[in-house]
Amino acid sequence: MAALYACTKCHQRFPFEALSQGQQLCKECRIAHPVVKCTYCRTEYQQESKTNTICKKCAQNVQLYGTPKPCQYCNIIAAFIGNKCQRCTNSEKKYGPPYSCEQCKQQCAFDRKDDRKKVDGKLLCWLCTLSYKRVLQKTKEQRKHLSSSSRAGHQEKEQYSRLSGGGHYNSQKTLSTSSIQNEIPKKKSKFESITTNGDSFSPDLALDSPGTDHFVIIAQLKEEVATLKKMLHQKDQMILEKEKKITELKADFQYQESQMRAKMNQMEKTHKEVTEQLQVTDSAYFMC
Repeated sequence: MAALYACTKCHQRFPFEALSQGQQLCKECRIAHPVVKCTYCRTEYQQESKTNTICKKCAQNVQLYGTPKPCQYCNIIAAFIGNKCQRCTNSEKKYGPPYSCEQCKQQCAFDRKDDRKKVDGKLLCWLCTLSYKRVLQKTKEQRKHLSSSSRAGHQEKEQYSRLSGGGHYNSQKTLSTSSIQNEIPKKKSKFESITTNGDSFSPDLALDSPGTDHFVIIAQLKEEVATLKKMLHQKDQMILEKEKKITELKADFQYQESQMRAKMNQMEKTHKEVTEQLQVTDSAYFMC
C-alpha cells in the first residue's frame, strides 16, 4: 500500500501526487484557500476567506499604523511608515538609490551589482521580475508539454509501423497491384517504349504505392485521438458530477449543523428560563 501524507490545512491523508508542491495542500483546500495577491504589498499568500484580501503582515500593519499610502518609488500601496514601502526602504539601504526599470520605466529598480541576479541581463523592479519569471515558467511548461506529447506520438507511430510493417504492407501491396492490373495493358506501350530505350523498368514497382501504409497509420491515429477525447470528456463529466455531489453533501452538512446549533441554543435558552423560574419560586417560598 502506498504511503499517505497529511494535508497541511485539513490534516487528512492523501497520496503524495495529490498534494500541491511547496504548501502540500489537497485539492479541496486549494479550491477553498487559493493563492492570491495581497491588495497592499502584492505578495502571494494563502487566502483564508473570500473577504480577506490582504496578507497577515499587512493586516498587522493596518492595525498598528492605519491605511498605507503609495510608495514614492514603486507606487505599491504599502507605505505604512513614511513615503516608502518596507521593501524599497530595505533595498535602498542595501543597494543604494533606485534606477529606472527596463520594463515599466519606473524609478524602482535596484542594482544589486551582480549580473547573475538579473533576469536575462535586464535590470527590472520587483513586480516586473515576478511577472517575467512567471511568463518564463509558463513558456517552459508549455514547451515541455508539447515536446512530451510529440515524442509520445512519434513513439506510438514508430511502434505501430514496426508491428504493421511486415504483413500489412505486403497485403496492401497485393491489393493495390491486383486492383490496377486492368490498367496495365493501357500503359503497356509506354513501359515497352521505356524498356526499348535500355532502361529496366518494372510496372509492379511503379504501381506500388508506399504512401498507403502512412494513410492507414494516420487514420488509426485519428481514431485513437477521437477515442481519447471521448474518454477525456467522460472523465470530465464524472469529475463534475462528483464535485456537484460533494457540494450538495457539504451544503446538507452545513444545514444540519446550523439546525443542530439552533436547537441547542433553544434548549439552552429554555433551560435557563426554567432555572430562573425555579429560583424565583424558591426565593418566594423561603420568604413566606
